[in-house]
Amino acid sequence: MSLTPVNVHATAVVIGTKGLLFTGPSGSGKSMLAFTCIAAARRRGAFAALVADDQVLVSRHGNHLLATRPEPIAGLIELRGSGIARVESVSAAALDFAVEIISLPEDERLPPENERFQIRGLGDLRLVRIWRGAPDPLAVLAAFASDFHGEIPF
Repeated sequence: MSLTPVNVHATAVVIGTKGLLFTGPSGSGKSMLAFTCIAAARRRGAFAALVADDQVLVSRHGNHLLATRPEPIAGLIELRGSGIARVESVSAAALDFAVEIISLPEDERLPPENERFQIRGLGDLRLVRIWRGAPDPLAVLAAFASDFHGEIPF
């Protein structure tokens, strides 16, 4: 276990058994896309919960990166323009991959193969890019993260 967690400006959720870390600059839509994924997974009958929004504490536990939350923000997610919402949450989750929020047309049309998201001093996660306006971000995840596909009934 790393002694000092790294505070990452991101949103972490669990969908099924997979931990996702939504990344991108402030105002890019991390929270809204994460919330959309939680809601869509639940409509499909899958488990989904928030770990942390805005501040995700990431540490290493053996071969895994673990996301935890600062307790003062437990269960809270900012839905820009709408306010702070309370959602079901868990205190921690192992992270399986990162999701980078992109806004077309400014971003690359095709990302590099086998892209990774680096977390300073801890390691990296497989990275999947999703356009912030994607109508079904869970379908995008299933298309590009083969081990995620079995988590949600499509």
